[in-house]
Amino acid sequence: MANTIKFLGTAGARFVVARQLRASGGLWLSLSDTNLLIDPGPGTLVKCATSRPKLDPAKLDAIILTHRHLDHSSDINIMIEAMTEGGFKRRGYLFAPEDALSDDPVILRYVRGFVESIETLQERGEYSVGKVRFNTPVRHVHGVETYGLNLRTDALSLSFIIDTRYFEGLEDHYNGDVVVLNLVRYKEDERGEIDHLNVSDAEKLIGSIRPKVAIISHFGMTMIRARPWEVAAGIKERTGVEVIAARDGMEFDIDTIYS
Repeated sequence: MANTIKFLGTAGARFVVARQLRASGGLWLSLSDTNLLIDPGPGTLVKCATSRPKLDPAKLDAIILTHRHLDHSSDINIMIEAMTEGGFKRRGYLFAPEDALSDDPVILRYVRGFVESIETLQERGEYSVGKVRFNTPVRHVHGVETYGLNLRTDALSLSFIIDTRYFEGLEDHYNGDVVVLNLVRYKEDERGEIDHLNVSDAEKLIGSIRPKVAIISHFGMTMIRARPWEVAAGIKERTGVEVIAARDGMEFDIDTIYS
C-alpha cells in the first residue's frame, strides 16, 4: 500500500476559508496501512465523498486536531461520527489539545464516547497509532494551544509545521524527510499582530531543516495573490531544496522520495 498525503484543502486564514477560494478539508494521510486525518476544517466530509477515489471515513484509524481554530476543527464532530459509523461502532483514536476539549470545547461531549480513546496533546508528547509514531515537540506561538507534528514509521519521516509565528529555534524541532509547512502570509506583518509564517520565515525554516521535499500549503489571501507555485519556485532556487505548492485534491506519494 502506498504512503500518501492527500490535501483535502489548502486554504488558510479566515477570508480564504469563508469565501472558499481554496478548499479547507485538512489532510488525509495513509501511512503503513494506517489512515490519519489531520485538522478537519470546513468541508472535510464533502471532500472525502467527492474525492476520486472516494475516501471512506469509516476506514480512519485516528483524527488529530492540532488546534481549535475553526479552519482546522469545524468538521471534527461529523468526522468522528463518520469514523465510528454514526457512533454505532466504537473505534478510532482522537488526539487534541486540552483547550479543544475543556472550556468552550470544539469537540462536543456527546461524540467523545464514540471513539476508542482520546489523548490530550501536550508539548514534547509522544503518541502512536498502528505503525505510526508521532510527537508534538514544541508549543507554537499562536492564539490558542497549537502543536506541530513529527510522524515516523520504519520507512519514512514527516513533519508538519502548523500555524505559528516564527520564533528562534523553531527549525530545531522538525526534521522530517518531507516537511509540510503552513504558509499563510506572503510578507511580514508590519504591525506584528498575526501569528503566522511568511515567505521569509518559510525560506529560513526550509533552508535550515533541508528536507528531501518541502510542501507549502494553508495559503492566505496574500499568498494566493502571489501565486504559490511561483513562491515555491523562488524558495527552491534560493535554498536548493525541492519545494512544492500544494493544490486542492493533490495527492503526494511519499515513497517516491525514497526510490
